Amino acid sequence: MATYKSDIEIAQSCEMEHILTIAKRAHVDEKYIEQYGNYKAKIDLSLLSETTRPDGKLILVTAITPTPAGEGKTTTTIGLADGLRRIGKDVTVALREPSLGPVFGIKGGAAGGGYAQVVPMEDINLHFTGDFHAIGAANNLLAAMLDNHIQQGNALGIDVRKITWKRCVDMNDRQLRNIVGGLGGRINGVPREDGFDITVASEIMAVLCLANSITDLKERLSRIIVGYTSDDKPVTCGQINAHGAMTALLKDALKPNLVQTLEGTPAFVHGGPFANIAHGCNSVMATRMALKMGDYTVTEAGFGADLGAEKFLDIKCRMAGLTPDAVVVVATVRALKMHGGLAKTQLSEENLTALETGIPNLLRHVSNIRNVYGLPCVVAVNRFPTDTDNEIDFIIKKCRELGVNTVLSTVWADGGKGGEELAREVVRLCEEETGNFTFSYGDDLSIEEKIEAVVKKVYGGDGINVMPDAKKQIERLEALGFGKCPVCIAKTQYSFSDDPKKLGAPEGFTVTVKNVKVSAGAGFVVVLTGDIMTMPGLPKVPAAERIDVDENGKITGLF
Repeated sequence: MATYKSDIEIAQSCEMEHILTIAKRAHVDEKYIEQYGNYKAKIDLSLLSETTRPDGKLILVTAITPTPAGEGKTTTTIGLADGLRRIGKDVTVALREPSLGPVFGIKGGAAGGGYAQVVPMEDINLHFTGDFHAIGAANNLLAAMLDNHIQQGNALGIDVRKITWKRCVDMNDRQLRNIVGGLGGRINGVPREDGFDITVASEIMAVLCLANSITDLKERLSRIIVGYTSDDKPVTCGQINAHGAMTALLKDALKPNLVQTLEGTPAFVHGGPFANIAHGCNSVMATRMALKMGDYTVTEAGFGADLGAEKFLDIKCRMAGLTPDAVVVVATVRALKMHGGLAKTQLSEENLTALETGIPNLLRHVSNIRNVYGLPCVVAVNRFPTDTDNEIDFIIKKCRELGVNTVLSTVWADGGKGGEELAREVVRLCEEETGNFTFSYGDDLSIEEKIEAVVKKVYGGDGINVMPDAKKQIERLEALGFGKCPVCIAKTQYSFSDDPKKLGAPEGFTVTVKNVKVSAGAGFVVVLTGDIMTMPGLPKVPAAERIDVDENGKITGLF
């Protein structure tokens, strides 16, 4: 019987190449490298303006609606990149950085799995190069300067009941969701209600990931709205005069990080906004750098295609002028059977009835990529040992009816070798099929019309139900000139709808819009639906309880 190895055991048994070797493979001259030890580095931003290399092909990896059975989107992204390199392509991969909250909570890290990982996985999943700490510090500097402004006389007339800026920490800590600060008398501040977001939900994270230079970063930071005056006029970070110091804290965090896959493929890992409450993509700077340094760049967007891919295409591509050349939609037989109503304990047995009930979820995602966004697409099925030929054949047949090929992927077990077939199909899509990329809505639509377009075209719903408070918020934002912004819809990742219990491809539903606010620095309008929290909590048995380190500094229990 084969001995099972955990992700961390596989990663620790890998003999990593020196980061300068990886940089050379990525066509990055040593003068642009800022080493963080031997296996990770930051890349100076001047590389982008000084390189003469043309952009390569951009491959987006997305997935079906997530289930507890798992889909393996990051693993597929990494394995596909390794597969492309194995068939002779010059390739880079661009990923998000993991958040400490999920690492110590329940979801786990975001460095891939099995034999398709980025390394050093412990560093990447923990402090890495300190980007998230810098983002948290910049966020909380603004909060401190905002409260100090009020304490020192409140010259801007900020209404303490209308402050929208929260503090943040990169940890799942439900205790901090709603707090009261400034207690203890006048010298200790002005008493007011406050709260914390997790760092990956901070607007600073979104700003950093969408900025295209230090100057652009500073300008975006200055536009952040922190609250409103008593007569409802917005107050910005620029008026608090915090943007310069915040940019100083973030100047190194803006530089993309370079690491490697287990097979030595260059990997740009940078930024990490959540996809259910933010726009869920790695940074524009890292994507652009990866595109310059490889003939093919494989990137991913968080959660299912209705969240991560929609925001990648409608927000990131719109702002950065990017156009994907092909899209991979990742699915598993197990997850589709869960969408068909099976419990997690029932997934090992062949069940074509459950698969037939659940497969509309995959088909809707595929149809969206092809018919809403006009992009070439392939389905990658992560094969498990319990999957039967009948079940695989069923998926292949259904996808073929949409004109989409299905490729089996075994990258978790086989690394890049298990991604070669997928790599060949991606190359074929890039060389033989021409997309006609369009957004799901135009800039000139109203905020409500944009939300409705996403709900109807992408989610498959009947429309939206805008609550009275949200309607007033929309009217105010449009009056302030934010009506042209794209919308970033925060909703559950577990369903096309705003109800996590509606699995598969639900129909006949409406999405309830509860709150609408602007992320003026990021440049989009955030739409809150369902029961979305910007500060998660820990489970009954957190992953942190299993993590340890020995006297030699070797970490165990990290997946």
